[in-house]
Amino acid sequence: MLIDLSILVTKDMVGGVFDHERKSVVFGHLGTHFDVMDKEFPLSFVKRRGIIFNVKDIANQDADEEIDVRHIDLSNVEPNAFVAFYSGFGETHAYGTKEYSENHPQLSDRLIDALLKRKISIIGVDFAGIKRGEKHTARDQYCADRGVFIVENLCNLDKILQGKRSATCTIYTFPVKFAGWTGLPCRVVAEI
Repeated sequence: MLIDLSILVTKDMVGGVFDHERKSVVFGHLGTHFDVMDKEFPLSFVKRRGIIFNVKDIANQDADEEIDVRHIDLSNVEPNAFVAFYSGFGETHAYGTKEYSENHPQLSDRLIDALLKRKISIIGVDFAGIKRGEKHTARDQYCADRGVFIVENLCNLDKILQGKRSATCTIYTFPVKFAGWTGLPCRVVAEI
């Protein structure tokens, strides 16, 4: 079974995104995308073993608490994996709103470093970035410099989890072939 993990962007949403996201000056940052960070997405990253972690309870407890290594079991995270985090944030906060862009969950630096040490390929989140504000771009660049891309604004991860703490699948990521853009929209599809 195939599950589309890409957020639907409607014509009506576009104005809201540009009103509330300073970095969305080009369409490359609309919907499900990754920030290019002066890197090229390797074709070998198109198909990856995916592992999705259910962090909804952590993400919804306290807006200031970061999702950390103590919240998940990294033992099943293999090299080259696409590691995604389901927070459910997009279910309660509309994509393109100021709240969605500025008050989303965050991953801790410890968790980011732990994932990088496992030599994964992609980190995916169902919110606007692994960090907020000024740290957003810096952490994306930090990961890109270590060969890891950050895919933002995923959806439907709960359909893979089906109530479990974690689940595995195959994930396909297809970025649009744009050159010279700061972000690349992509279609992300899970196969279970």
